This record gives sequence, C-alpha cells and structure tokens, in this order.
Amino acid sequence: MLEKFINKSQFTSTEDFAKNYHVNIPDNFNFGYDVVDEWARINPAKRAICWVNDQGEHIDFTFADIKEQSDRAASFFQSLGIGKGDMVMLVLKRRYEFWFAVIGLHKIGAIAIPATHLLTKKDIVYRNNAADIKAIVSVNDEIVIQHVNDAMAESPSVKYRIMCGDVTPEGWLNFDQGIKDANPFTRPQHVNNNNDISLLYFTSGTTGEPKMVIHNFAYPLGHIVTAKYWHNLNEDSLHLTVADTGWAKAVWGKLYGQWIAGAAVMVYDHEKFTPHAMLQVIQDYHVTSFCAPPTVFRFMIREDLSQFDLSSLKYATTAGEALNPSVFNAFYEATGIKMMEAFGQTETTPTIITFPWMEPKPGSMGVPNPAYDMDLIAADGRSVEDGEVGEVVIKTDRWMPLGLFMGYYRDEALTKQVYHDNVYHTGDMAWRDESGYYWFVGRSDDVIKSSGYRIGPFEVESALMTHPAVVECAVTGVPDEIRGQVVKATIVLAASYKNRADDHLKHEIQNHVKQVTAPYKYPRIIEFVDELPKTISGKIKRAEIRKQG
Repeated sequence: MLEKFINKSQFTSTEDFAKNYHVNIPDNFNFGYDVVDEWARINPAKRAICWVNDQGEHIDFTFADIKEQSDRAASFFQSLGIGKGDMVMLVLKRRYEFWFAVIGLHKIGAIAIPATHLLTKKDIVYRNNAADIKAIVSVNDEIVIQHVNDAMAESPSVKYRIMCGDVTPEGWLNFDQGIKDANPFTRPQHVNNNNDISLLYFTSGTTGEPKMVIHNFAYPLGHIVTAKYWHNLNEDSLHLTVADTGWAKAVWGKLYGQWIAGAAVMVYDHEKFTPHAMLQVIQDYHVTSFCAPPTVFRFMIREDLSQFDLSSLKYATTAGEALNPSVFNAFYEATGIKMMEAFGQTETTPTIITFPWMEPKPGSMGVPNPAYDMDLIAADGRSVEDGEVGEVVIKTDRWMPLGLFMGYYRDEALTKQVYHDNVYHTGDMAWRDESGYYWFVGRSDDVIKSSGYRIGPFEVESALMTHPAVVECAVTGVPDEIRGQVVKATIVLAASYKNRADDHLKHEIQNHVKQVTAPYKYPRIIEFVDELPKTISGKIKRAEIRKQG
C-alpha cells in the first residue's frame, strides 16, 4: 500500500529522508476508498482492528469487515439526508463503531467532528451552534445522553441523535440497527476534492472558547510519517495508541497512518485507566508498538514490569506532553526499549520527531520533520542561534506541507493571527542544541523572565517530578518588583507526603531542584494543592493559576 503513495520507504538518516521522501497525492484522495477499500480488495482477510474491552470481550475486524460496515454506515447517513459538507459529531469513546462511522462519513464527503464524552451541556450547545452540527452519534452513556438531550432546545441545527448499543432512548435513532438495515451503498459520483473539509476538531485551549481546527481530505497522507517513521510500523505490526477517539491523537495513532502502512490497530476500550490492565493487554494480545503520553508511562513504571511478558513489544513512542528524562530512563532500564518522542499540535501532524534511525536524547522532542519547513525564531523574526530559545514556526512560502490545518473554521481573524506572511506560528517555545535536537520550553505565554533569565516551565517541572513527594505540578511566573518575575510551583503531593505539607517540605523540594537543575531556576514560591485546574483534555490551565497569584 505504501508504494502507492511514496517513492521510497526505507531511509538511513534524516538527510536521506529530507532529500528522498515524497508523497504522491492522488486527485480527489479519499481515505475510505483509496486505503480501506483498497486493502479490502487486495487482502480482504488482513486484520485491521483488534478490539478488546475491560469486560473481556474481544473482536477482530478485517479490512473486508471495515469496508462492509463503513459502506453500511455511509448508506445509513445518506438515508438521513446527510451528505457532502454536513457536520456530524462523534462521541464514541473507544467503541469500534467510531471506525465504521468516520470512514462512512469520509465516503460521502461529510465532515466528522470527533469529540470527548466529557462535554457538558454548555460545551455541546457551543459546538452544535458554532459548527451547525446536523447529527450526533454517541455511545450509550447516561451522562452523555442527558447532556445531549439538555442541549437540544438551544441547538436548532441538530436534526438527529444517534445511539450506539442495545438501548435507544426516546428521540434517538439506533446506529447499529441503522447500519444493519441500510440499503446497498453506491458511491456518489463526486465525493470530494483534496481541499474539501473532512475533519473538524474543537481544540481545548487553556484560555477562551475552543477553536475549530479544520483538515482537508489529503490530511491522512501526512500521517504516513507518523506511522512509518515515528511509530516504526510495518504490515506485521500491532500498534496500540492510548487515546480516546475524541482527541486528534486518535487519528494520529489509531487510523490513518497505521492503515496506510498496513499495520493493525489495537484498541483497548476501557472506562478507567489502570497500568496493570494496560500491561496485561500488551502481553496478552502481543502488541508490538505502543504509544502513550508520558503520564501513562509514569504510572506503568511504578508496576513490577518483570511480572509481565512484554517480549512482543519492540517499539515505544510518546507525545502529548514533554517527557521527563527520569521516566525515559526508568522505562529503558525495565524493558530495554528507548522511548522515541515527537511533538505536534491538533493543527498539524508530528512536526518534530525522534526518527527510528536516531539515538534519542531523553527529554528532547527530536529533530524537525523534513516534510515541514521549520524554524525557530526570536520575537524580532530572526532565526535564533543554537542554544537560544525561539518560537517553533512553519514556513509555507516554498511548499504547503501535508497535514497542516486549513485554518480555524469561521474565524479568519484568529487564523491570520497565527498564520500570516506564509508563516504559521505554533506559539510553542523551544531551543536547538548543536546536534539539531529540539528541546521544549513551554508555550510563549508561559515562559518566565526572571532577573534577565528566560526559564521554561517544563525544565523546572522535570526537576520537581524527580522528588518522591511530587505527583503532579505546574510552574508559573509571579510578578516581582526586583526580579520581574519569580518561579512559583503549584504541587499535588503524593498521599504519603500530605501530612508533611509544611515549610520544611517546601525547603526540601527547593533544595532538590537546585541540585537537579540550575539553581536560579528553583521555585521561590511553592503552593500545595489537592488538584490542578485543567481543560477537558487534561491540559493544565496555567493562565488560571497565574490569575490566582
């Protein structure tokens, strides 16, 4: 399958990749027809999904199955009058119906809006009206059902509520019955152009209302790099990415690139994450490649990994937040596997990657993905020197990279604010070492300027996390008359330390940070809290912490 889209698939260096990697983009590319249906044609029995849940159920789906079920989903949507350009929100957790629905929507040119089940009535009303959502497909979850129902009086665009599962509440249609009874599907004469919208994500920013990120139909091809050259997959791989389908990370790791590379997707459908259960799934189903945020690895390394047979696992990757070197080292010591980090946004595919041919540097994101024309720039627009902090930007004057978003839907002003003069400003700050590796510092608004020093929250947080008392932390800057700003650490303590939340423990943590990193970075202010304010997606709201002083 890869040979359909790229001229060369094996590379030995980033230079080789930059020079020779090229994607052949078909006219009117449609992932449903050009990848899913093509696999169903050439190898119908090939496994596409290995789905298990925390109740012990297990179903394997072949590409022939995915073609049949996505065709039925497409026909069902058509019977409701849903077609090209219509907006359909998918609140499906890790249910296998997500794959039927999203591919079915692609096949009719509709726009899929993956969303989390954590949305409240207010969140749903905002999304329904901001995007003129026509239908909502949901899991059978009482809380989700209630929030959706409560939102209907203020959501005039929503014509259909569709439920997956055995129970069908009043006013809802049943997805499973709908696709079972669907008429034979006929492909529409013209489904899409490459630049039509196929996906819309509401980003969970730490300030303001969520932005509507839109991607086009060619976007999946940008994830060839994700699967082949970050996850390091092949046609024999079984890849597990830990992500709810409501987040962009799901299509990064559970769909597009994986199936183009011919890998099978492992889906563990669970309500509550436990590291023991996740390790059991890796062992029992012989997962070969695993990707998760550093937080998941942080919990996993607290388990006795020697009690699990992880011999099938050959590769591990991480993204979603910066990786603490201590977590890297502990996982490597336990498994012999070096975690390969990457960086990107909902607006992009991975833009900075630790490629398979590279030696990872714990805590570094890797090097720029040559599919993007990237730079680090200072506030005056010049390219920064090695060792100097700058903003990560993507330049598009020479070429438009696959995977870069089309803009923010219905918000031209916001789009121009971050993307103008052929430069997309990510708002993320980093520095580059002499070997070309990039190191994350923080969001541009989060960088602390103290006594002439620029201090990134992450480097202080990394030091804090190596103290056994610290379970979670957020570092912010507090105004100071003498220094401009001083470093403040807001800390959630481990249970065994909560009865020691006093000045003595604060001094102990401060001295620890001075030993682990440069002394000037230590937090002069420490506050112990029960929990940190977070967005729906789990991002720490540093702006809210700053407001609290």
